[in-house]
Amino acid sequence: MPKSKYQNPWRERSKAEAIGWGVLQRINHTMVIRFLKCSTTSPISKTHLPFFSSLLLVASQEEMAVPEVNKEFLGELEAMGFPVARATRALHFSGNDSLAAAVSWIIDHENDPDIDQMPSISEEMKKKAQELRNRARRRQEEEEKKREREREKNRIRAGKELLEAKRIDEENERKRMLAYWESEKEEQKRAREKLLKKLMEDKAERRSKLGLPPENPASVKTSLPVVLEKNSLFTKLDTKAEPLRECLRFLKKSHKNDDARVKRAFQTLLIYIRNVAKHPDEEKFRKIRFSNPAFQERVGSLTGGIEFLELCGFERTEDGEFLFLPQEKVDMAVLNSAGSVLNSAMTNPFFGVFSS
Repeated sequence: MPKSKYQNPWRERSKAEAIGWGVLQRINHTMVIRFLKCSTTSPISKTHLPFFSSLLLVASQEEMAVPEVNKEFLGELEAMGFPVARATRALHFSGNDSLAAAVSWIIDHENDPDIDQMPSISEEMKKKAQELRNRARRRQEEEEKKREREREKNRIRAGKELLEAKRIDEENERKRMLAYWESEKEEQKRAREKLLKKLMEDKAERRSKLGLPPENPASVKTSLPVVLEKNSLFTKLDTKAEPLRECLRFLKKSHKNDDARVKRAFQTLLIYIRNVAKHPDEEKFRKIRFSNPAFQERVGSLTGGIEFLELCGFERTEDGEFLFLPQEKVDMAVLNSAGSVLNSAMTNPFFGVFSS
């Protein structure tokens, strides 16, 4: 028998040897096709043709696989009339992201000779692709978590900045009120001195008209402490009530166009003071939450409302959430003065009208 011009490595091997060698070498379909082409003239190789055909099919199925695509998009493309292979190929090569991208890919590649062939990828490539997708998904999740943490940090920072700005604004407002009260006191002091001077001048003029000698200033100075001593209790109460009265005057002046709101603020403040005076041992009456909507609407949003409570002994907590009056700082004299001033502010129609 003449020798074939192709050297066939399978001519001298048995079927078992071929199977063992194919498994060890992980034979691929290209080598099998080459073997089939070069051994068609050999009767020995023809006997192995069915075996190598099945081996080719198994090798192809092991090595190659159809890529996974979006089942929903695939069903919609099939409903449009596209073959399964064409729809699968379009989804695979368009990124498997959207139906519109797949349709555009079909339109752009409708003249391709292999457009109706099912795309295939090796198992190893499929695993790598899946690994890359998993890695991309994990990276995206980590980035999303990082962005969420950054957003939360920004929200917290913005909240702190807002609270700090509010605290600074309230502090400046309190300083303005203190300066206003100081100026009011100075103005009243100057007015009293001016009035006293005028009275002394009138008295001296009357004495001169009556032919009386001028009054000895030493006698006036010696009598002054006696008068102060008689009115010491009144002076003491007045010094406690005056800042409270000035605070209410400032509140009424700041909201002079809204009498109903001012009256409601006075009534609410009186309720707070009365509850503390009646129940000084109960903490719930000595604690006011800043975020309470009723408090903010009636007192907190009005200029001078919180300052009046602070003059009564209330203090801001460290977290800035409450106005709190410690039990050891409850001063009944101050509370009684505050209640008296509030009653006067609500009943006296001329309260604060003549203040500068």
